[in-house]
Amino acid sequence: MNLIAAVSEDWGIGRDNRLLFDIPSDMKFFREKTKGKTVILGRKNLESFPGGRPLKNRVNIVLTRDKNFRCDGAVVCGGIDELFGMGYDLSDAFVIGGEAVYRQLLRYCDRCYITKVAEKVPCDRYMVNLDELNEWRMTEQSDEQEDNGHKIRFCTYERVR
Repeated sequence: MNLIAAVSEDWGIGRDNRLLFDIPSDMKFFREKTKGKTVILGRKNLESFPGGRPLKNRVNIVLTRDKNFRCDGAVVCGGIDELFGMGYDLSDAFVIGGEAVYRQLLRYCDRCYITKVAEKVPCDRYMVNLDELNEWRMTEQSDEQEDNGHKIRFCTYERVR
């Protein structure tokens, strides 16, 4: 599996169930990487999307403990065991958040696409800092670029085997 996220300097990913940054080039990068793929996300993350609707041109698998949750256009899944028992090929799937889903599924990922934003802003949700984990190495990093007033770098991390 893959993981994709945009993070602040302290690996923040969100505040009040919203993304921290509006960066068009990051959204384009996200669309290009995940289009036609399976994406795995939490219920709160889905509810933060426009209209609470699943992403188009992707299989959306929503992890939730809410047994009554339903969403047209998405596959609802009650947990990790159920996720892996559903029969989907998850080898090229993308974990797209939020915080709890990142933490649960990071151990199953081999590659992480992280957009690093050179800012520290107030947030209440965080991604695990891959720079502090021995089992992860940054294997690619773009030159710094500016978009919508934010300095960013696109980074790829791979699990060390």
